[in-house]
Amino acid sequence: MFQATNPDKISPVRIRSITFFVNPAYPLEDSKLELAGDFLHATRPAFIDAGFEVQSARLATVPFPHLLAGQEHELVHLAQRLEKAAVEQGYDYVSLGPALPEQLETYPMIPDALAGADRVFLSGLMTTPRGEVSLPAVRQCAEVIRNSSGISADGFTNLRFAALANVPAGSPFFPAAYHNNIEPTFALATESADLAVEAFTQAESLNEARTNLIDAMEKSGSQLAKVALEVEKKSGIKFAGIDYSLAPFPTEERSLGTALERMGVPELGASGSLAAAAILADTMDQASIMRTGFSGLFLPVLEDATLARRAAEGSLGVMDLLLFSAVCGTGLDTVPLPGDISTDQLSAILLDLASLSLRLAKPLTARLMPIPGKKAGDPTGFDFPYFANSRVMPIHALPLVGVLKSNESFSLQRKPVP
Repeated sequence: MFQATNPDKISPVRIRSITFFVNPAYPLEDSKLELAGDFLHATRPAFIDAGFEVQSARLATVPFPHLLAGQEHELVHLAQRLEKAAVEQGYDYVSLGPALPEQLETYPMIPDALAGADRVFLSGLMTTPRGEVSLPAVRQCAEVIRNSSGISADGFTNLRFAALANVPAGSPFFPAAYHNNIEPTFALATESADLAVEAFTQAESLNEARTNLIDAMEKSGSQLAKVALEVEKKSGIKFAGIDYSLAPFPTEERSLGTALERMGVPELGASGSLAAAAILADTMDQASIMRTGFSGLFLPVLEDATLARRAAEGSLGVMDLLLFSAVCGTGLDTVPLPGDISTDQLSAILLDLASLSLRLAKPLTARLMPIPGKKAGDPTGFDFPYFANSRVMPIHALPLVGVLKSNESFSLQRKPVP
């Protein structure tokens, strides 16, 4: 973890990631990786000197089927080579982007790549560029989750895979990050849930709290953009924006669940929770910031102390989280599930999320974590500083039948506004 040398300068907003987007070609071109390294070696100090804590640096590529282009069997080798090269250049993690519905044969390759390189993230798209849900791609993503869950005894590997619905390129948050341009770009992901906690704890009215949060976001967003644009000017690498999603850290004072409860919900998951989530998401939308990616309300169960506690107590369920995604958020994130959940059950959960994303015309993701040997109600036992332990969440998912189990794709139009 990197901090500014002057503690008085440290911003309450932390940079979760400086993400560099590049097409490194295959075989990998040394010049492009050296460019990524030169960029990082100049950029990280610029943000640290400006008073920002930089937690990680990440490298994201074009979707691996495009990168490999007929050599998809080389995915494990690519993952290992690029991981090694990226670490040598100072990067902590690599995203190889999503498998694509038009190349269904690429999804089954993902678990081997995850097993072969422990700093590599991957994803799979469940929707097509034509605005359709691909039922075969949904099932393929479910298979990846199911097959990846046994790579480690605690099911931790699925932290590095997400099923994507309607997610465009350019988000700096992993596992969703991928690139779609020839020229490299960079973007920032923030961690700043404590801004929302402070806003809704100290204010005497809802309007005051919302105004205070908008002001805090705009102030820090402006500071981040000022440094980033100076980096762009000096490096020639285009700055794509900030994914200002108020991502949490697993302590109560840096929890979005805490912020929602400080707003007035006695227990997250109870009635009123949806309204609180909508209010917070709408407030965040009103801040004037150079945006990219989701820039929404993250509700990752295992990365948020209050969410983890409410899930363990049983007041917060999987369907609650899906409901909240209708007004905010990125979908279902770091959700601990029973180890014996089937591919068919996972498919049903993923289909709900993919359909919601298209009907509401918003990006959503699913990072589901079946834990081997665990059943609903069992405690999780992760040893990871960015996780708050909880309990395995129960599900009510039955295998799909009939036409929903076909190999079709179907379109969903956004509900028209009268």
